[in-house]
Formats: sequence, C-alpha cells, structure tokens
Amino acid sequence: MKLLRFKKDAVEKTGVVINGGLVEIYHSLLEASRSPFDDLERKEFYPLDEVNFLPPVEPGKVVCVGLNYRDHAEELNMELPEEPILFLKPNTTVIGHEDSIIYPLQSHQVDYEAELATVMGKEARFVNKEDAMNYVAGYTVLNDVTARDLQQKDGQWTRAKSFDTFCPLGPWIETDMDPSNQNISLKLNGDVKQDSTTGNMIFPVEELVEYISHIMTLNPGDVIATGTPPGVGAMQVGDVVEVTVEGVGTLINRVKP
Repeated sequence: MKLLRFKKDAVEKTGVVINGGLVEIYHSLLEASRSPFDDLERKEFYPLDEVNFLPPVEPGKVVCVGLNYRDHAEELNMELPEEPILFLKPNTTVIGHEDSIIYPLQSHQVDYEAELATVMGKEARFVNKEDAMNYVAGYTVLNDVTARDLQQKDGQWTRAKSFDTFCPLGPWIETDMDPSNQNISLKLNGDVKQDSTTGNMIFPVEELVEYISHIMTLNPGDVIATGTPPGVGAMQVGDVVEVTVEGVGTLINRVKP
C-alpha cells in the first residue's frame, strides 16, 4: 500500500495511491500504515496530477548512514566499516516530491546521493534485529543532498548535509515491500548516474534499526537513510534529478538558485 500526504485546495490531506490516482482517507499516514486498505475509511478520489505532494512524513530526525554499500566502498577504494557510520540531518532539510533543491551560495559542489529511506512506525528503543521490522511503517525514496566542498573543508559533515531543502523525500511510503534486494538508481537530466541494488548494503535495514535504537530512541515518523550506491556526483542549477527505488517509486526534484 502506497500512502502519501498531499495538499488539495490549500488543505493538507492523506491518501492511498490506487488506479493511477489517489483516494483520500480519514486517517493519518502512520495510522493508516498499521491497517489493511479495506479497513480504511475513504473519501474522495483525485488524479495524481491534480494534487501537490507533501513529504510523506514530518520526521523529528533523519538518521543517515555513510558508506553502507559494498560497491560504493569498492569505488572509493575504502575498507568496509565494522559498524554503521551515522550522522544526522535536521528536519528543516526535508522537502517533498517535485519541490526544489536550493543551491546554497556557500557551496560550489552540491552532490546527489540516491537512498532508500526507512520510516519508523512506532517508538523503538533497544530493539533486536529479529523484531526490527515490527517497528517499521514502510519505505520511501530519499536524496541525501551534500555540499561536498564544504564537507571536505570542514572535516565533518554537519554543515554540508544540513542546508534547507537538502533532504528530498517521497513521493509516498510503501508499506508492503522487502527492502533486502530492490534496484536503486538515479538519473540526472535523464542520464543514469547511479544503478545498484539494496542487496549490496553492508548493514541491512533490520541491523540498522537495532544499532541505532541502542543509541537513540527512534520515534514514529523518524527516517533512517540507509546509504548510497556508487556513482555519486555533482548537480548544477537547472538540473532535474530522479531517484527511483524498485517497489516504491520515483522522487523528482529540480535544482534552483
């Protein structure tokens, strides 16, 4: 089931994607993720091209994982990490499908990074990996936009990862998907730049939930960005970037000054 948040006639709504459009429902997105479609109270049907997409969730925090693809580590000639490498993006970075990525004046190299994002459905603290999926609401698509020159200049990642609009997320949450072996790809102006599979993850989703939940409490709506495959590169003003995760969908954003 694909769940999304959208705006119609200036009113925020929740819906389910079905038959090339969406059905508005009475429930919040996280409430709906815990129920079968047949149990949801439904309202109106809208074509997808008649609504404005919102980020599917409003996370309290976005927990990101660095260097989590074997083929990306090979590309960089780096050893595989023994434990997940974590950093945070503030929730002010989050934008939705078809929103604009703003190129900051402070940077001269802004990179795309295609990622599968895990959305938490309930509070997770000291979770074992065997139970991890019981805490997950579903999956969406994420672009971990990075000011690479500032990352290298600063010697750490906070500024480079934290500009407003640097976390496109969407277009919706898929609640029924196996995240262990899905294709993940990215196109820049129609040209394929990244193309791999989540089967190349060093630390799969259930291990990440376990590891992170033993450090910090994961709250409903929080997002785990699970890392990017090889092929990371720069974007320019005017570029259109499309991130696709098999089984979920395609997240599209344009870069603006």
